[in-house]
Amino acid sequence: MAIAKAITHVVIREVWRENLLEEFILIGKLIHDRYRYISFDTEFPGCVFRPPTIPNRHYKIHPIDQYRLIKQNVDILNLIQLGLTLTDSDGNFPDLGGETSVVWQFNFCDFDINRHRCAHDSIDLLKKQGIDFERNLSHGINSAHFANLMYHYRLVFNSDITWITFHSAYDFGYLVKILTGCFLPHFLPYFLYLVRYFFGQNVYDMKYMMGFFPGLYGGLESLAGIADRKGSWVEPSSWFG
Repeated sequence: MAIAKAITHVVIREVWRENLLEEFILIGKLIHDRYRYISFDTEFPGCVFRPPTIPNRHYKIHPIDQYRLIKQNVDILNLIQLGLTLTDSDGNFPDLGGETSVVWQFNFCDFDINRHRCAHDSIDLLKKQGIDFERNLSHGINSAHFANLMYHYRLVFNSDITWITFHSAYDFGYLVKILTGCFLPHFLPYFLYLVRYFFGQNVYDMKYMMGFFPGLYGGLESLAGIADRKGSWVEPSSWFG
């Protein structure tokens, strides 16, 4: 097995309405070439529905109840941003012929900070991370158009792609919502069916997998540190999943 090349510098390719098509053409070409491992992360307006809390008591929420909360939030909220990374089977990033590796950040217009519901603590954090909500609204991508391009350039229904995520229930929830153009299904088994339907069998959630390895715990930065694959260089908001 080849060793991944050392990453010297990563550039975030910001994607707006005006350059959406050209970036999808590039992504489609890279996937066709060899970069068939996709990681992604989403930014959204937080969670307005939250589980009940009982002081001084910790308890695990049943998956059905967890999904009910996900559905309630995803149904009424809109995607703000999606970060996307491609790698090949050796973990190499596309470099477009130079010494700089690239990742993508898609900015959506669906969320209007003046009209739509949100969790204000999440919005404050996103502002600190540099998201310009007014620019998103005026120059951002329509999620339905984004979904159509995912179909056209075979980011879905493609068994050659492997999806690598971290704690991704909400991430897949928003993608399923925009791919179907509907609210999420009422029942968890049908939601899981739709994830497999669109994204295939090669879907791995690193947060879930960490539970099978003693000594692995914490968030994505912690895991990246253990694996010696730092992600802080694309930190402004959505980095590569």
